[in-house]
Amino acid sequence: MRLLDVAVVCLLAVVSFNHDAFSQSSADYARLPVTRVVLYKNGVGYFEHSGKVRGSQDVNIDFTTAQLNDVLKSLTVLDLDQGRITGVSYNSNAPLEQRLNSLHLAVGEKPTTAQFLDSLRGARLEVRSGTETATGRLLSVDEREIPIKNDEKVTVDQISIVGDNGDVRVFDLTASTDVRLAEKDVNEDVGKYLGLIASTRDVDMRRMTISTAGDGERDLMVSYISEVPVWKSTYRIVIPRDGKPLLQGWAIVDNTVGENWDGVELSLVAGAPQSFVENLSQPYYARRPVVALPANAMITPQTHEATIETAESTTEATAPSAGNTAHAGGVIGGVVGGVPGGVPGTAQAQMSFGAVPGGGSGGGVGGGYFRSKAEKQWLAADSLEAATTTAESRDLGDLFEYKLQDRVTIRKNQSALVPILQARIDAEKVSVWNPSQSAVLRALWLDNTSNLTLDGGSFNVLEGDAFAGEGLMDAIKPGEKRLLSYAADLGVLVEAKQKSETQRVTRVVISHGVLMQSTQEREENTYTVRNRDASSRVIVIEHPARPGWKLTDDDDKPAESSASFHRFRLSLEPMKTETLTVKEYRPITNSYQVSNITDDQIKFFFTQKMINSEVERALRKVIAQKDSIVALDAENADRNSKISAISADQQRVRENMKALKGSAEEKALVTRYVRELNEQEDRVQALHRELADLQQKRESAQKTLDDMIQSLQMEATL
Repeated sequence: MRLLDVAVVCLLAVVSFNHDAFSQSSADYARLPVTRVVLYKNGVGYFEHSGKVRGSQDVNIDFTTAQLNDVLKSLTVLDLDQGRITGVSYNSNAPLEQRLNSLHLAVGEKPTTAQFLDSLRGARLEVRSGTETATGRLLSVDEREIPIKNDEKVTVDQISIVGDNGDVRVFDLTASTDVRLAEKDVNEDVGKYLGLIASTRDVDMRRMTISTAGDGERDLMVSYISEVPVWKSTYRIVIPRDGKPLLQGWAIVDNTVGENWDGVELSLVAGAPQSFVENLSQPYYARRPVVALPANAMITPQTHEATIETAESTTEATAPSAGNTAHAGGVIGGVVGGVPGGVPGTAQAQMSFGAVPGGGSGGGVGGGYFRSKAEKQWLAADSLEAATTTAESRDLGDLFEYKLQDRVTIRKNQSALVPILQARIDAEKVSVWNPSQSAVLRALWLDNTSNLTLDGGSFNVLEGDAFAGEGLMDAIKPGEKRLLSYAADLGVLVEAKQKSETQRVTRVVISHGVLMQSTQEREENTYTVRNRDASSRVIVIEHPARPGWKLTDDDDKPAESSASFHRFRLSLEPMKTETLTVKEYRPITNSYQVSNITDDQIKFFFTQKMINSEVERALRKVIAQKDSIVALDAENADRNSKISAISADQQRVRENMKALKGSAEEKALVTRYVRELNEQEDRVQALHRELADLQQKRESAQKTLDDMIQSLQMEATL
């Protein structure tokens, strides 16, 4: 008999034994559906379950291991009617080998029939083979060779049974042999073993059981955070023939928590609260670090920086006005009122969202006004606006919430496209050129006048009866302007030329003992723009904003500036060429201590026309005073040198006088040496008086120099 046969027999026995208990326990579990979901941009969702429990019912909620880790550190359970929460349990995901070791059966993960039965030695069995039947305890499982024709042999497994009367019966384990467990405890152990084996088929399913106690029917609420896919934003910008463009925002939401969302209250938060993963559900058998996998890098299309500075004239130049007609390069403004053109008969746009099995769901727009088959079709943005119910938006400190007005139903492992916002916006069609891009881009210069925060995401533009392009945008706050590029503009050519030059010193300032020379490095950039199209264009030139460089006062002011670019606005008629000149300068300042300036430096500054004659004369006076101090220092050094020489000679004389003691010439030479020492001492005293006088002169000259330098205040423009 093969292992599969034995496993089937044992499994049937276990199922038969536990059927009543299972039927009874299933009634003790209450269903607690998901009623509220809040999804965040950091891959975390907040979930609320609420429902009724009766008496001491348990509640089951299924998670994956990754979700369970978040649940364990955030689970909140409230019995709202004076009940008690007696415990929360969940199945372990310890390695199968560890869990099998806890059983009384010494069986591995993949035993043979003989190995399985051998682990049951001593258990009471009922064996039936053909017409023979025996009941007793299992003694052993052995292998035996049986001869067949032509001296061939085959190996079979045999089991030995010891009956109640002491008889030993041996049975071959063949396909016709039936083995049945006759003991309740052994039957339960085998059932546990097979249950563990079966659990490996769904290794990542973690079932949490919440146990309650109380009287009667009560309201129970469970809340937690869980790992979920990041919800995504996507937008449609519908440009009508007349009036303001319509911005529709949609969110792509994925339900991967393992339970249906049936009429849930859904909120989407454009923010990322701090959150982290801690493997609380993992049984640890050793202290080992957990290293997270690196995140995949994402490459995105071109986005444009937010505005930092805006020119005072920008608002007047770009402010939309009611009744303007949308045209290439013109401002799109005004309020849609009724049917464009007053044409009767409309095709109402239909918008929908819902779950699509196995993946994403779609929502779309369609329809338009048809004056005739030959005329161009234009999307009716006002009809689209009326056809969609959006979310209620509100600020949450640094976050922003989109709360859907209607409840949402999304089945598990399915996704949906749900509307989050809809608003009329001010936008101007422009062409954008950036030196880092190889082509001119078509863009919308969008002014978020909707009082709503627009979450970052993809967008596509619908103009007339066709798709115009798509792109990506960063988050945009209310009142903020942003360029949104969506297509290449093949009708505009831009050529950039650069001319650099270093200017002479323009200003010299002497103050508080410091001479400062200011020079300017100037650069001139000329952009030649050619409009080859039959319609007019508004070109936005993004000129790099470099640290230390400033625009000259005589330049046209940029329409706005971002952290990296100055944006200049240039209007072009059809088939025309215009130029834009941007002049910049970078001030370069050199400073010198007047007290350290040398005569050679003054000569260099004057010959290079870095100072004028007036500054030269003032500096020459300083040099002359410094020279007088140098002369006094030289005289001081000369006096000190003479004193040192006399001191050395006096020491020589004293040594000679010591050597004359007891000699015949001692008296005459001593008289001579004493006379020399007296003369030298008089000279030393005179030199010291001269040094004191020179020191006073030196201090006076230094004070004169310091006062001269501090009082020197000059400013010259060359």
